Amino acid sequence: MRRAVPAGPVTRSVYGFVEHTIRHEPASGVTYDLFCTAHGCEEVSGPQEEQGTAQDWALRHTGLNPGHDLFRRVFTDHARVSRVQ
Repeated sequence: MRRAVPAGPVTRSVYGFVEHTIRHEPASGVTYDLFCTAHGCEEVSGPQEEQGTAQDWALRHTGLNPGHDLFRRVFTDHARVSRVQ
């Protein structure tokens, strides 16, 4: 019985798995955005460094536009991935 012989060199790989964690990076801060979801309205607060500033924008927007009372809030932060030692 004949056995097939590989045409080239045989290589082997060894994989090692390393644990990582992901956490909020406080030094990078957080930004707050509010988006009016009223039909046809495309107004946005724009990125704000303070949550209160974005909320104040939404309150003013509703005051000037009755019926525009539902907003999508987006909080953005940065996360750092670190290898577990």
